[in-house]
Amino acid sequence: MVLVDIEAVFGFKSDHEVRGFTAADEHVPEIDPAYRFDPQVTSAILAGFSHNRRVLLQGSHGTGKSTHIEQVAARLNWPCVRVNLDGHITRLDLVGRDAIVVRDGVQVTEFQEGILPWSLQRPVALVFDEFDAGRPDVMFVIQRVLERGGRFTLLDQNRVLTAHPSFRMFATANTVGLGNLTGQYHGTQQLNQAQVDRWDIVAKLDYLDVVDEVGIVAARVPSLMTSPEGGQLIAGMVAVAGMTRVGFEAGDLSTVMSPRTVISWAENVEIFGDVADAFRLSFLNTCDPAEHSIVGEYFQRAFDRELVEQDPDGELD
Repeated sequence: MVLVDIEAVFGFKSDHEVRGFTAADEHVPEIDPAYRFDPQVTSAILAGFSHNRRVLLQGSHGTGKSTHIEQVAARLNWPCVRVNLDGHITRLDLVGRDAIVVRDGVQVTEFQEGILPWSLQRPVALVFDEFDAGRPDVMFVIQRVLERGGRFTLLDQNRVLTAHPSFRMFATANTVGLGNLTGQYHGTQQLNQAQVDRWDIVAKLDYLDVVDEVGIVAARVPSLMTSPEGGQLIAGMVAVAGMTRVGFEAGDLSTVMSPRTVISWAENVEIFGDVADAFRLSFLNTCDPAEHSIVGEYFQRAFDRELVEQDPDGELD
């Protein structure tokens, strides 16, 4: 492994010393050159890699939690595997199960390792997405491995697995295990606090500042920047997104625009050729109809035009 220059690679100074692999394999994520790193969150993730700390990353949807971990891993050439803990993930998916395979033309029953023991024995960063949506019986499978140096017992195999020295574990969550307090994240669970306590580092990732968000949208949809008005258009989109976030915090809106939504909006402008039509298809139609007037006001403030206009027949367009 080689020492990584944090300032050169991630764009900020840090006292951390982190090492990465010299070459990438098939499990290393692709580098996104447009990605913007949050220094505080990146430092927490780097501490997870360099000091073998278990890192839980919390934040609103669309802030790029999982992508943040992946992009750090990509620049360290660290293999990374993501597992989405939806309601269909079972204990057998994580641990493994007996499967029928063909050996020398004969069908035999053989134990197939799940993703947890497979990752544990390799130099892999295992990322559990939507950690607060996992089923309780599944979560307890993970609990022992959360301890540094924690071993994993395969009961069916009478084997005790020891973690590879370069095995790392991360997770992302919307609620930090407190449940669906705002009504925004249906399906999330209250987590056992003994398990939450096993995470060494809990970092919070907020939405990007305006300049960085404009830069990311411009990098993802560069065609909009070919016209002189492109930068102003994207700035207006990000301004609308910022207003929806303030409105959500104030209780005026039940839906909020994430950076992912802004990028979709920009891509739809490219397809449909009109910022208002693209906005309806990207965000407005997901809102409560009672909130359309508020969202329309946000749009009017940013673009100095009405989102819903009156046609000559007196009907709403």
